Amino acid sequence: MKVLIPSPLRSYTEGREIEAAGATLAAVLADLDRRYPGIRFRVVDEQDRLRPHVRFFVNGEQVLDLDRPLAPSDEIQIVQALSGG
Repeated sequence: MKVLIPSPLRSYTEGREIEAAGATLAAVLADLDRRYPGIRFRVVDEQDRLRPHVRFFVNGEQVLDLDRPLAPSDEIQIVQALSGG
C-alpha cells in the first residue's frame, strides 16, 4: 500500500511516497522499520502508543489504533506537527 511520508521523516526513506505491506497499521510500521531502521521509534513510543505530535490517516480518515485492519489498496498518510517559536 502507499504510504505518504512527511518531510521530517524523509531522511529515513529518501522519498515522499513509499510502498509498504501489512494487515494492520502496526504491521505496516514494522515493515517500514525493517527497511528504514529507526522510523518506527519516531512515530511510536516505548509503550507502543502513537506519539502525541504524530497523526495517521488511512484513506483520509484519522486512525488512533495501531491494530486498525488495512487493505492492500489503502493509502496511509503520516502527518507530523511542527513546533517552534
